[in-house]
Amino acid sequence: MPTLNLGLPKGSLQDSTVSMFARAGYNISIKDRSYYPSIDDKEISCCLIRAQEMARYVGEGLLDCGLTGYDWVVESGADVVEIAELVYGKTGLNPLRWVVAVPADSNIKCAKDLEGKRIATEAVGMTKRYLERNGVHANVEFSWGATEVKPPHLADAIVEITETGSSLKANNLVIIDTVCTTTTRFIANKAAAADPFKRAKMEKLALLLKAVLAAENLVGLMMNVPKAKLEAVQAMLPALQRPTIAHLSDPEWFSLTTVIDKHVARDLIPQLKLAGAEGLVEYSLNKVVE
Repeated sequence: MPTLNLGLPKGSLQDSTVSMFARAGYNISIKDRSYYPSIDDKEISCCLIRAQEMARYVGEGLLDCGLTGYDWVVESGADVVEIAELVYGKTGLNPLRWVVAVPADSNIKCAKDLEGKRIATEAVGMTKRYLERNGVHANVEFSWGATEVKPPHLADAIVEITETGSSLKANNLVIIDTVCTTTTRFIANKAAAADPFKRAKMEKLALLLKAVLAAENLVGLMMNVPKAKLEAVQAMLPALQRPTIAHLSDPEWFSLTTVIDKHVARDLIPQLKLAGAEGLVEYSLNKVVE
């Protein structure tokens, strides 16, 4: 039986990835100290790999495909095929940024000011390419962690990943530039992408995973509406597409079903009630295929 060798990111993305796969219909079980999770699909075998290494192993053909950050694809320089962008992370659905940060009282204000300086980062290759693009020569050192605490005594500047910048601010650092904006990517090596079975399997996975993420901030809404109020109620609904409207046994009433942003539901539902809708039901969505 042909098998798709799938790399899953170990570390910060691990739990959110397993949860996303579960919502897509794939149950992944990870035993303590095991790097080979089980999955309820006989055509897929899984391996846990650090996101930092994923692109290299996929590019070399040791894995058919895997999930990792775009930043680590750039950092490794791996020659891979992107199957899909999957915007999710450890805590939210926002892209992350690798930024250049310096002490708030530093004289370094832009990339040119990094000339001859010492920069600490986990993304050495990415940082060196950034400096090359800006025609700057600087000493780039690999940081094993706690990078934010190194300026000003152990480094003049850092290149670090951030979502909100709050950790940098807490360490009295300010952002002077963005090196790379990153999201999670589903990648494959060229041979796997060209293989009909593996490509079809990956496309199916990508479709379901994207459908899960598309549903993340949406809810379904059902209600009954009298014929006299239907037009007014329908005009209030921001829908993914046009709402579904069906006749009830009483010809003077309709059933209306739609999809809305979950963040507007709390304000919209009372307004719909006042406009004449009855029997309003809000429900969670597992997948939305767009």
